[in-house]
Amino acid sequence: MNFTIEIEQEEDGRWLGEVLELPGVLVYGDTRDEAISHAQALALRVVADRLEHGETVPQMANVFSVAS
Repeated sequence: MNFTIEIEQEEDGRWLGEVLELPGVLVYGDTRDEAISHAQALALRVVADRLEHGETVPQMANVFSVAS
């Protein structure tokens, strides 16, 4: 699993972070590092929510294996 965070600075100085593989995962931060950490946290929340609701998360397909 590998998510790409795209970072850019807005005209007002805030930093915008977006996880390209997860539509809607878009966050602001006062610093570049803050925007990155907020994007990572939100991406994990979105993935967890999808798993809890039985939705397919293709990026997670090979992360877990179930032992007999």
